[in-house]
Amino acid sequence: MRTPQHPRLLLAPLAMLLAGAGLPAWAQSLQELYDAARTYDAAFLSARAQAQSAEYRAAQADALLRPSAALSSNASLSQADAPRVGSGDNNSLGATLSGKYPLFNKATAPTIEQARKAVQLAQADLESVEQDLIVRVSQGYFDVLAAQDALATTRASKAAITEQLASAKRNFEVGTATITDTREAQARFDLATAQEIAADNDLRTKRIALDQLVGRSGVTPKGLVKSATLPVPAPTDAEAWTSLADGSHPSVRKARLGLEVARLETQKARAAESYTVDAVGSVGATRFSGSSASLPGITKSATVGVQLNWPLYTGGATQNRIKETLALEDKSRNDVEGARRAVAQATRQAYFGVQSGLAQVKALEAAESSSQLALEATQLGYKVGVRVNLDVLNAQTQLFQTRRDLAKARYDVILGGLRLRLASGQLKPTDVAAVNALLDK
Repeated sequence: MRTPQHPRLLLAPLAMLLAGAGLPAWAQSLQELYDAARTYDAAFLSARAQAQSAEYRAAQADALLRPSAALSSNASLSQADAPRVGSGDNNSLGATLSGKYPLFNKATAPTIEQARKAVQLAQADLESVEQDLIVRVSQGYFDVLAAQDALATTRASKAAITEQLASAKRNFEVGTATITDTREAQARFDLATAQEIAADNDLRTKRIALDQLVGRSGVTPKGLVKSATLPVPAPTDAEAWTSLADGSHPSVRKARLGLEVARLETQKARAAESYTVDAVGSVGATRFSGSSASLPGITKSATVGVQLNWPLYTGGATQNRIKETLALEDKSRNDVEGARRAVAQATRQAYFGVQSGLAQVKALEAAESSSQLALEATQLGYKVGVRVNLDVLNAQTQLFQTRRDLAKARYDVILGGLRLRLASGQLKPTDVAAVNALLDK
């Protein structure tokens, strides 16, 4: 009579492997790795530096409303040797302090406003890069967890197949089974060995990618709590998410800011047709010395006045510049509409992706229970002689693959929630803490 493996004995290898794959005390949480990535990721650090530079650029534009002063000096030494006049030298040393204060310039206000819009653009870029960093770190984190689960499942399946192979060999030796059972089990064992090698290499690759992302080596993520309740998107309506995205997504905000900057550029172009008025003044002194100096001593001077500059003819440059900026305004309007459409589409796709993922998790949970019952029934049939060894192997494989797929689906739902918030422009660093709460302590 065949000697089947008890269901609990067949599940023991998986339990032992998962326990053996338990995370050490120094395992890192998602929050810890995200904080590390913020101090290491080149794209994020670059965007942060760009945002800082925009603030200094705006401060430079504010100087257009303030007075300016400059100090200049000169010194000269000359010597003449003429036959009739005689020889002599003439030396001078002078300094001039000049100042300028803008009284009227139509281009100043739009220039300053453009610089302030540039700060907002840089902040939107930084926000977009930060949201992307959250998703990249989370993706790398759960990729490692999924690879660990795949490897553990493969090893557990291999352990169960090893026991089934040993059983088939024993039954063949005592004459209660055919050589076919042994060869089928051996083929499954060889396949499981190849799958184990592939899964182990995939795990190493995923770990290297995560290490590179956070700037650490030997990173070991904490696992997901088995009883964790997967987050459900709120609001529960795709159009509500689309409305949120239209109002706050960094790409849409950048496009709208780009339109505002283009309008300001048109104002600057029109201002070139107008005049500018500046208050100017200067004080200076020059000291003359030398044998040939007509009036040795110090000469002082001071001037104050108003300077008007009005371009009368620029060869058509100003008019064509205005036409150029008006065309760029039309481009910016189309860019805004294009950004809104792209964000709306991405948001809807992300929302329905999360909904599909949640449904898939429920289906796989039901499939796991069904596969467990199917395995137990197949083992019982093998015991009474109505099922063969291959049936048991197939049932085992189905159960292990279902568990692997279920774990992956749970990770995908969490990542899908983050991508939904990314697509709608709602993703914040606080969302990392919310996901972190689902992990082992």
